[in-house]
Amino acid sequence: MHPLIVDLWTTDALRVLLVAFGIGIVVGLTGMGGGALMTPALIFLGINPATAVANDLVAASVNKSVGAAVHWRTGSPNRRLAGLLICGSVPFALAGGFIVKAVGDKEARADFLTTAIGWALLLAAGSYALRMYLQLRYVTGGNVLPEEMPRVRTVPTVLVGAIGGLLVGITSVGSGSLIMVALLLLYPTMSAVKLVGTDLVQAVPLVIAAAIGHVVSDGIAWAVLIPLILGGTPGTFLGSRMSTWVSQSVIRRGIVIVLTLTGLKMLGVEPKVIGFLGAGILLLGPLVWGFVRQAHGLPNFDNDSTAWRVPDRSPVHQDDTEAP
Repeated sequence: MHPLIVDLWTTDALRVLLVAFGIGIVVGLTGMGGGALMTPALIFLGINPATAVANDLVAASVNKSVGAAVHWRTGSPNRRLAGLLICGSVPFALAGGFIVKAVGDKEARADFLTTAIGWALLLAAGSYALRMYLQLRYVTGGNVLPEEMPRVRTVPTVLVGAIGGLLVGITSVGSGSLIMVALLLLYPTMSAVKLVGTDLVQAVPLVIAAAIGHVVSDGIAWAVLIPLILGGTPGTFLGSRMSTWVSQSVIRRGIVIVLTLTGLKMLGVEPKVIGFLGAGILLLGPLVWGFVRQAHGLPNFDNDSTAWRVPDRSPVHQDDTEAP
């Protein structure tokens, strides 16, 4: 029997498949957290950080291509904006794998990646929280978007692509979360569907470039990659079908908590400290968010998803979808 087939029938491969399926459901439900959840999950399963990043990027490039193709056909992306992001992100994403390889031997690279991913997760958690607040602010500000396209800001957009590309190229985290928040800040009047479509289209060459850099440096572990794709694809599909049954706002706040605690764990924070912080966030987080909602004239704990409205048209659901 071929060695690869033997590897695919091991307990380790089955665990990767099950974890990928579970995270795929979360991604399908919320559109958030693909790389930010999958990469640390693989590391916690005992997979070398460099191998985890490389194979997660390859799997993500497959999933993102499917999502981007759908948005490209519907005409939702701003192609000029996506092109500027790609110009900034691709060179830096491609360099990510080579930067990691230049750090030193296998052990040094593992330590470097663990620390870098830990900080990237904290940054992603902060960006998700900011994204939720920006949505809340826009909704309470009138929830009406203009028909005309905003003016594209060339230099800031390229810089956003470059910073996002470097982060993804090194850690695999941030292709959707950080870049999406930056787009929300740069183009607050752009419709949700165009923001999502633009982010998905630019993410494809970004993730492919990052994957190439890591594959050239570290190669592909088929016993990891195949379960990632076989588990993640149906999980994402199932989560997408379930998205209307579950409150996305609750899950998104849960993702922020998970990313925060996971990032602290990867940075070597003591488990007791993480436990106390986790308990505090679980108890006080909903109260703080309730006060924020109340300050903007909304009920404290109304978990209705937000919606953008385009003048003289039917409401467009704001799912803020991020590619897996």
